[in-house]
Amino acid sequence: MPIDPNGRFFEGARPIEVEGGIAVRAKRGKIGDSWWSRRFVDVLEQICDGGRLARGRSYARKGQVMDFALTAGRVTGRVQGSRPQPYEVTIEIAAFDEAQWTELLEALGAQALYRAALLAGEMPREIVDLFAAHEAPLFPDRLDIRCSCPDWSVPCKHGSAVLYVLAEAFDNDPFLVLAWRGRPREALLDSLRGTPEPTPPVDPLAVPESPLEEHLTDFYTPAISLSRLRERPSRITAPPELLLRALDAPQIRVRHIPLVDLLRPAYRDLATPTES
Repeated sequence: MPIDPNGRFFEGARPIEVEGGIAVRAKRGKIGDSWWSRRFVDVLEQICDGGRLARGRSYARKGQVMDFALTAGRVTGRVQGSRPQPYEVTIEIAAFDEAQWTELLEALGAQALYRAALLAGEMPREIVDLFAAHEAPLFPDRLDIRCSCPDWSVPCKHGSAVLYVLAEAFDNDPFLVLAWRGRPREALLDSLRGTPEPTPPVDPLAVPESPLEEHLTDFYTPAISLSRLRERPSRITAPPELLLRALDAPQIRVRHIPLVDLLRPAYRDLATPTES
């Protein structure tokens, strides 16, 4: 067994091949197709050692991860290295408590976009902002990674392999992202189904509709009694000759008198009510 300069054992270069191990689909390049798995991989590449991640990708592509399980706040997995006994990997994050999830589910249920997308099995991008607004980041900014191997680096290549397998599992089921934070798929969907539908905004121009059959007998009946229809006095008081003032005066005279001066008394007479 190789020994490092500090006298500690480390694993040899050739792991034992695994039959039926979990191998990621991406044999080269980036791992993760969906935006949420790519976001998770971006987090890994920011907080983990690049060399260990590269060896972890190689392990994940070879199928060295034998199995893994996800529960609230915890992922466990077994990875086959060069030793006969597989290594035990544990990766933990902070799961949200009930008070946080109650607040988050109320916010998700109140938004038609998130509610419809999640009930359809999709993960809208905007959900990241919603979780951040409630001080509950969807993706972790730190990971507690432990492995039974003698490698002192965190994460080691075994832990990195499990992380990449987990990222591709997120591709297959986006609800695993939420389950890792403490809310399994069915529990989350049941909560959203039980949330009252968001009340649509009231349209002030909307007119209530009713079937024509309900108005066959009163279709031509006025909505207001004819006896109540009476002339109302105008609230606007304007001089009767306002039109003459507004229009340009015609350049016409009658016996040297401007036409407007002749029409003005006529307009006033027309505006005066006559006794019947």
